[in-house]
Amino acid sequence: MKKIFLIALSFSSLLIFSQTDEDVIKTIYKQSLTNGKSYDWLNYLSNQIGSRLSGSLGAEKAVTYTKEELEKLGLDKVWLQPVMVPKWVRGAKEFAYIESAPGKTTTVNICALGGSVATPALGIKAQVVEVKNFEELEVLGKENIEGKIVFFNRPMQADLIHTFEAYGGCVNQRAQGAVQAAKYGAIAVIVRSMNLRLDDFPHTGNMNYGDLPVEKRIPSAAISTNDAELLSAMLTLNNNIKFYFKQNCKQLKDVESHNVIGEITGSEFPNEYMVVGGHLDSWDLGDGSHDDGAGVVQSMDVLRLLKESGIKPKRSIRVVLFMNEENGLRGGRKYAEVAKQKGENHVFALESDSGGFTPRGFSFDCTDAVFEQVLSWQSLFKPYLIHYFEKGGSGADVGPLKTESNVLAGLRPDSQRYFDHHHASNDTFDAINKRELELGAATMTALVYLFDKYGVNPITNSKKIKN
Repeated sequence: MKKIFLIALSFSSLLIFSQTDEDVIKTIYKQSLTNGKSYDWLNYLSNQIGSRLSGSLGAEKAVTYTKEELEKLGLDKVWLQPVMVPKWVRGAKEFAYIESAPGKTTTVNICALGGSVATPALGIKAQVVEVKNFEELEVLGKENIEGKIVFFNRPMQADLIHTFEAYGGCVNQRAQGAVQAAKYGAIAVIVRSMNLRLDDFPHTGNMNYGDLPVEKRIPSAAISTNDAELLSAMLTLNNNIKFYFKQNCKQLKDVESHNVIGEITGSEFPNEYMVVGGHLDSWDLGDGSHDDGAGVVQSMDVLRLLKESGIKPKRSIRVVLFMNEENGLRGGRKYAEVAKQKGENHVFALESDSGGFTPRGFSFDCTDAVFEQVLSWQSLFKPYLIHYFEKGGSGADVGPLKTESNVLAGLRPDSQRYFDHHHASNDTFDAINKRELELGAATMTALVYLFDKYGVNPITNSKKIKN
């Protein structure tokens, strides 16, 4: 029986070796679309475990579950990497209203921003000052802001096709709004949700106080886009209206969590490491299906698809499920720190953290020479309608691995609907399309296969191809 198994394995390896890249990639897509595991994994992660905020019970259940699932794949190694993470809790649901006259109120939808302090036990009520940016704060000055609530109302720029560019253009009001407003004596901050459509879902996200003393920190909350429009319109008619809100969040001591890591050891260059990953933590309002459950299960499926397609990697391929991307990036930093301590040579890293929508291609952080090599592979992806190959950023968790010679990449799905769900209570499993998710897993696997086969040295590769 053992001889038969070895003969079959040898035949399988010979078959893969004799196939063209087009054949191998076709096999990868067929496996993912007809025998994928990513959707089932995400179903469990989202519907049985749910939200996975760093330091929460859900996050620890996700660590246990994904480790067990990776072990079932028969990888060469599976292990947990300890990392200390922040533990912020939301507490009881937030409540807010606009008071246009004594006793006349309109309830609005808000949520505390991650890392914010709570309001006093009875809440906060004050007049509102609306601004679009930090420059307007400076113009208004302390005399017009002190004792009031600052309302940051800068929308995402709708005419930008690249929605992450629109997000980047306004996210600073969420991240640093409280610090900036506190300089002028504001007692709280309300921030328009980072969302391109008008709806009733407030979107949370991380904010920070920098080195602001604890006693000077002010509460910070997001308001839904519909209610931001309402508040702005009411302020236009009467700038003396008041805003009330109450939130109960709290920052606790750091706790231990883990990155989850699985590896297929390379057959020729075991000391050259290729990483594929996403972040296991999520915010607490939804179940984190798009951000970033999709990236987690796609990354897991990359290693399974390589095995199922009969591919024996030359280099060691690791899946890393990073903990604490959302409010600290400690998992990504810890992984890079340990890799550096061990002298590990990470030649390539690919991250999926842009949702589980239809894959459009990749962005690459690499040299011009490597990018020319990447462009030569575009025709291999054309049958799958993958057109986007651009130089650019990769991902927050793999970023700390960057060196002068390695390649970092980010999967780029269609992003037009992503911010409808990002950090909101509607980031749930029902918003996931099975086929789109599986196409993303196959697309990632195909890129990993190509970089493993040809490496990241175009000069050497060209000689190999000619020979």
